[in-house]
Amino acid sequence: MTCALLTHADCLDHRPGDRHPESPARLEAVLSELDRAGLTRTWRRVEAPLVTRAQLERVHHPAYLDEVEQVAPKTGTYRLEADTVMSPGTLAAASRAAGAVVHAVDLVMGGAARSAFCATRPPGHHARAGEAMGFCIYGNLAVGAAHAMAEHGVTRIAIADFDVHRGNGTESMFRRDARVLMADSFQHPYYPRGEFPERDGYIPLRLAAGDDSKAFRRLWRDAALPALRAFRPQLVLVSAGFDAHRDDPLADIRLEAADYRWLTHELRDIAEDSAQGRIVSVLEGGYGLANIGPAVAAHLMALGDCTH
Repeated sequence: MTCALLTHADCLDHRPGDRHPESPARLEAVLSELDRAGLTRTWRRVEAPLVTRAQLERVHHPAYLDEVEQVAPKTGTYRLEADTVMSPGTLAAASRAAGAVVHAVDLVMGGAARSAFCATRPPGHHARAGEAMGFCIYGNLAVGAAHAMAEHGVTRIAIADFDVHRGNGTESMFRRDARVLMADSFQHPYYPRGEFPERDGYIPLRLAAGDDSKAFRRLWRDAALPALRAFRPQLVLVSAGFDAHRDDPLADIRLEAADYRWLTHELRDIAEDSAQGRIVSVLEGGYGLANIGPAVAAHLMALGDCTH
């Protein structure tokens, strides 16, 4: 089996503004580094399809989807909320980003790929059922998780979110769903604000400003990885944000590319143990153009050991 790299040129045409941190240059930097590192020769590139309305409605309210379609600008920009801006190319980009995860799930569940990475934008883990939030329009990973349960009969999904911001949207969508166990590391207090105690199905891993590899690895090793392994997931999904990197301009955690590689190895081992190796990763944050590419490359090197 091969490893699948899902992306689409439409994802470069989401343009929220020259000063907006969620710029096309992020994805360009990722794809350029994957090419330089030779990963585009070992990962099979797959064009991300458009998501369907039915797939979105598994996690989003129809009225919200109507609103997004109705306000999508033909020229200029439209602000859905304080941080989330649409341009004429945004609707197609967001649809490809969600559609990529659905197709990636189909590939790994059907045995056509061992693992998959969705190199898309805009990100998705802050989007809630009825509102955009934090650069996110559709809950990309959540759409894929719901698809896995509805179409492939998956009854145990492990979600690992290592973006520096809490995956509040994903968490809210599966809050009452015992089929999902989510572990989430993030800088706290930070965005989004508020308290979020540990509960059945959700493991919050709070990092303080200035925390480094040692704290990050300890939290995952002691509090999250044993629980994810004991859950015996049939599918592992990863919200892969790289903004906890020490050089990222939007946060204050001090990770290195090697930390992403370490955690990815651990998550892949869990997938190997109970999910026949089935793991799908989705690009979330990461805003340092000099470091996002190498961090993603380190992630894929661990994710994509397709030699077995």
